[in-house]
Amino acid sequence: MSSTHLSTEQLAARWDVTVDTIERWRSEGIGPRFLKVTRAIRYRLSDVEAFEDVSVRSPQDAAASKGARA
Repeated sequence: MSSTHLSTEQLAARWDVTVDTIERWRSEGIGPRFLKVTRAIRYRLSDVEAFEDVSVRSPQDAAASKGARA
């Protein structure tokens, strides 16, 4: 396995979620971009890291979103 690509199982382990969760998120359009080569699904590490970067939240973000709903 290339160190620049992750399998669904490797991504699930990285994020400490189940493979089923990763598969569900993928079908719902949630998560990083992925490659489908024949029947194999692979995630480029650069896409995973970019998704993680835009998903970072701070406590101030959470407080601001609660205030917007009130």
